[in-house]
Amino acid sequence: MESIFHEKQEGSLCAQHCLNNLLQGEYFSPVELSSIAHQLDEEERMRMAEGGVTSEDYRTFLQPSGNMDDSGFFSIQVISNALKVWGLELILFNSPEYQRLRIDPINERSFICNYKEHWFTVRKLGKQWFNLNSLLTGPELISDTYLALFLAQLQQEGYSIFVVKGDLPDCEADQLLQMIRVQQMHRPKLIGEELAQLKEQRVQKTDLERVLETNDGSTMLDEDEEDLQRALALSRQEIDMEDEEADLRRAIQLSMQGSSRSISQDTPQTSGTHLTSEELRKRREAYFEK
Repeated sequence: MESIFHEKQEGSLCAQHCLNNLLQGEYFSPVELSSIAHQLDEEERMRMAEGGVTSEDYRTFLQPSGNMDDSGFFSIQVISNALKVWGLELILFNSPEYQRLRIDPINERSFICNYKEHWFTVRKLGKQWFNLNSLLTGPELISDTYLALFLAQLQQEGYSIFVVKGDLPDCEADQLLQMIRVQQMHRPKLIGEELAQLKEQRVQKTDLERVLETNDGSTMLDEDEEDLQRALALSRQEIDMEDEEADLRRAIQLSMQGSSRSISQDTPQTSGTHLTSEELRKRREAYFEK
């Protein structure tokens, strides 16, 4: 496929792309085609002037050229005259004269198709047919069995189809594809479809990055919240432990107080006699040892 010359669409220069894809090289430029268009305009002006320069037809003819415009469009007359330089001729494919010949499209070498000011080439290179439409991202392989159906479909859609008669100039792709056959796994996309797909991929990538950023932020928030919960739990545990220690201290104090009262009640008091603190400690220990 790399050896096939394929100009992609620029502006409205489809006539130029059509011719160059047909001839498999940069044979024509907009300047050269404009020169042919101006020459045709002058020839037509001279013929119209024969009927009188004051006639309505002549004044109508002096309007902007019908062979080209500022967008880059060129008429079938410009294309036909450009091909005459190479000894090539265009014949309308669906004309009664051509149809009576009953020629199988496979036996032709190339076609030029036109619909609503768009021109493109269908050409045989080596032993295989290719759609060289400049609106495609690359050449489209057309099988022999599908060629007739493809042309019939174009006619149904309103295309004018012209058979290119004559010997096309030699080209590298034709020589190479005489020896090998190519296979095409995926049909080339329209240029607009490719741009739309790339744009959609960029949008999806941006959305994915935004989601990932959001998820990262959520994860950080979740981790911070978990740390806070753990800190609160530890704080509650410490408070509970402090409360338990306080309760234990109060219980010991109450127990000590109760023990003191019991010792005082169970031990006979000697009138006029007071126990020393050391004696009181020893008796308390003896009580707890019971």
